[in-house]
Amino acid sequence: MQSKADTVKQYLNELPNDRKKEISIVRQTILENLPDGYDEVINWGMITYEVPLETYLNTYNGKPLMYAALASQKNHMAVYLMGCYMSPEIRKKFENAYKKSGKKFDAGKSCIRFRKVDDLPLRLIGEIIGSMSVNKFIKLSQK
Repeated sequence: MQSKADTVKQYLNELPNDRKKEISIVRQTILENLPDGYDEVINWGMITYEVPLETYLNTYNGKPLMYAALASQKNHMAVYLMGCYMSPEIRKKFENAYKKSGKKFDAGKSCIRFRKVDDLPLRLIGEIIGSMSVNKFIKLSQK
């Protein structure tokens, strides 16, 4: 399910109230931990946190580097953690900590699926979001 919204506010207003509440809580966790330099925008039909082209122009597709994203899909919601999944070491550490949290680990390629916010270890999501500066993320993307 891709949104046609142009702004985060429009995206959230499109959602049913229960999903709006759940996505808003995860969004707040991301915003509270997001390092300086990332922009929150709508891209690819979801809320994305990305490196602006003014900061890093040399991308493979001419679009900003997506660091993280939030989406409401047909059967679930998802938090995308591109920065985490670009490094096998960081990914393994994250997945081990996730499993130790006692929460069900329902992952796709670069995303964690959830049906309600209680399914997520929000503190861990915040830590992983806050763990990578824009410069570190750009360096990882260049490998």
